[in-house]
Amino acid sequence: MSRQIATSCVVLLLAAPTASIADPILLPQLASLAVLGAQSVTNTGPTTLAGNLGVSNNSSVTGITGFYGTLANDGPGTFTGEAHQGDAFALLADAQLVQAMTTLDLMGPGDLLPEDLVSLTLTPGVYTVPAGITNLSGLLTLDGLGDPNASWVFQMLSTLITSPGAVVNVTNVGSGSGTGLYWNVRSSATLNTATSFAGNILASTSISVSDGVSLDCGRLLVHTGAVTLINDTISIGCEESGFEESGGLNGGGGSPGENAPVPEPGTLGMLASGLLGAAAWMRRRITTVGGDPSL
Repeated sequence: MSRQIATSCVVLLLAAPTASIADPILLPQLASLAVLGAQSVTNTGPTTLAGNLGVSNNSSVTGITGFYGTLANDGPGTFTGEAHQGDAFALLADAQLVQAMTTLDLMGPGDLLPEDLVSLTLTPGVYTVPAGITNLSGLLTLDGLGDPNASWVFQMLSTLITSPGAVVNVTNVGSGSGTGLYWNVRSSATLNTATSFAGNILASTSISVSDGVSLDCGRLLVHTGAVTLINDTISIGCEESGFEESGGLNGGGGSPGENAPVPEPGTLGMLASGLLGAAAWMRRRITTVGGDPSL
């Protein structure tokens, strides 16, 4: 009887939707950072960051410049959290960044879009964007279709470049408690002057942000190079905008006009292994209790 119950539990849980057991894309240390560079984070002007600030591979005074509250402490930039300069926290966050980028890679290419996303309205899903002179020359609308777990993943084949004054507008995400927006950039990202952007930019090489850029509900995260800022506003909290970033990727997939689940790589396999291990333990316990399967 016990063996039958254990086996039934495994089968039922394996059949459950993956969205209900989805792991977050951004793990805690990484998710706490508004900006993470590798070689350096450099700022000019009164930039404001809502969240922690870090650099993974430079623990010296040159690691972060242009912010109060760092080793350089030279301002005028400010941030609401803590500074991490080449410490264990920053190194762990960088490892989590690599893991997050790998997870996004495993979600596949999704639908192929034009190199310039201007004037498009996209429902939740996974999309591939080719390299171009600009990837956004005007307004991009992301429509969550009323799903509070709406998610978008943009696989940038090379760079991410916006034109001056470009806008990403996220709408119809309800309370947004599980909403996720990820720009998976294979090389470098450049947000030009007065761009109003949204979501998490995960870049392999570098991120350059020009004067007067705002990044809502997201983070600037770099694995190998530098982050440069000029009089910008970066916020990982999105309560005021209605697009609240939780660090999780819990819903949305398919092409424009569709609303299918985004796959959760590895999660189901890990759950299956754990449950099968639990079932094996229960069988061993039954054997040791006098060999009576009714116990």
